[in-house]
Amino acid sequence: MKCNFLFDLDQTLLDFHASERKALEIVLRANGLPFSDDIYSAFKECNKSLWLKLEKKEISRTDVFSNRFKYIFEKCGGDLSVLDALKVNGDFIKTMAVNGVLLDGSYEFVERLKREIEGCKIYIVSNGATVNAMGRLKSTGLDKFMDGFFISEDMGVAKPDPAFFDIVFERIKQPRESCIVIGDSLSSDMLGAKNASLSSVWFMPQGDVDGAMREYAIDFSACSYDELFGVLKNWANGIGGKA
Repeated sequence: MKCNFLFDLDQTLLDFHASERKALEIVLRANGLPFSDDIYSAFKECNKSLWLKLEKKEISRTDVFSNRFKYIFEKCGGDLSVLDALKVNGDFIKTMAVNGVLLDGSYEFVERLKREIEGCKIYIVSNGATVNAMGRLKSTGLDKFMDGFFISEDMGVAKPDPAFFDIVFERIKQPRESCIVIGDSLSSDMLGAKNASLSSVWFMPQGDVDGAMREYAIDFSACSYDELFGVLKNWANGIGGKA
């Protein structure tokens, strides 16, 4: 049986925060607004809380995009009667899309997976805007290693909803037991894997690792790309024996 690696994108392969910070500074200054580390921290916290609400289906994607910039306009002293939150959000996404930043070692890691694990397939499974995700992947060159892309904006459903992974299985036409989810987020990646009855690897775990491993039924954890490669290599060898 061939193995299928379902990779989250941000903070798993790409440095989302580096791209986000750069893009936010560019669009705020372009609209005559100030930028600082405090403003970026406020935006990041607001954005995180909004995406968590989206994962729980409490708000829409448009709410996320509009509310995060309305909030930061207020923090910056901007005039909400003049500034268009959705337009600025669109500019922000386009700016991020040409400013992809690799996590240290991620390119070499993905290249090694393809080289040393025979027949493996690598797919991106990401919540977010398609232009943003695909643009950053292409700007780093990681896209050439990928066998497919599953972005929530295109799919109309987001992790951790099991329907997200149902669409993945329908399109790749591979058995569930041949797939493993790799990601950094408990609330989307690990819960999504649990909801879809998939094997999982929690990458760069933080906090109460043992407690989270139990709560989310996580199979493995890894704190570096070398460790992650070993986990995936052993897992792939295991499922290969089940073919």
